[in-house]
Amino acid sequence: MTDTPRRAAINDAAVVWSVPTEELAARLPVSPLIIIMHGYGSHENDLISLAPLLPEGTVAASLRAPLLAPHPIENGFSWFTITEPGNPRVSGLDDAAASVIDWLDRVEQTYGTPPSVSGLGFSQGGAMAVHLLRTAPERFATAVNLSGFVASGQVHGDRAMAELRRPVFWGRDVADPIITNDAVERTQDWLPSHSDLTAKLYPGIHHGVSQEEITDVAEFLSEHLFGRATPASATDA
Repeated sequence: MTDTPRRAAINDAAVVWSVPTEELAARLPVSPLIIIMHGYGSHENDLISLAPLLPEGTVAASLRAPLLAPHPIENGFSWFTITEPGNPRVSGLDDAAASVIDWLDRVEQTYGTPPSVSGLGFSQGGAMAVHLLRTAPERFATAVNLSGFVASGQVHGDRAMAELRRPVFWGRDVADPIITNDAVERTQDWLPSHSDLTAKLYPGIHHGVSQEEITDVAEFLSEHLFGRATPASATDA
């Protein structure tokens, strides 16, 4: 009897890498890996355009979320099901995080283990970047949360994350029309006590990403992955 998979898997064939796959065996064991996760209804080809703007010496992998986004979205994907806006069931994020970690295990078995792994995501993908830290804080070096939030509920790695205090970057606009006030307030309350938080506001980006923000993200990653940049001053949103 075979086991029935309890969650949707990451599609290995859909991953978009920032370097040719034939170079991964040589590059990955010596290069920090940045896992890029798109927003709701988007796909793996969206945020890979950010890869050239990330610190030199990193390797980026843009994943396709494991769930097909429902009608009326066409050819788009989601990391977890939207129930109450800004307050999804934590079990959905748990399943998605487990699928990403399963994918990471396969990558490391095939190409070798990178010196560090970070998550970077937008909106739902930003929530996922933080949730990966909550799930396996010993496995991930940093998280970049762009216009995302922290899910409510307890995750088994929360206590360890609070002890390790991994660096987290949270960028957003106070005029974001998508992320609810409750989700923002929850994130404001939770992240400072569980991470080394850099929180910045970008007026005018609404639910989006700006060049200024990505420049700040690159500086943040350079500092925490390579120790080669002056840390940006953290401002709590």
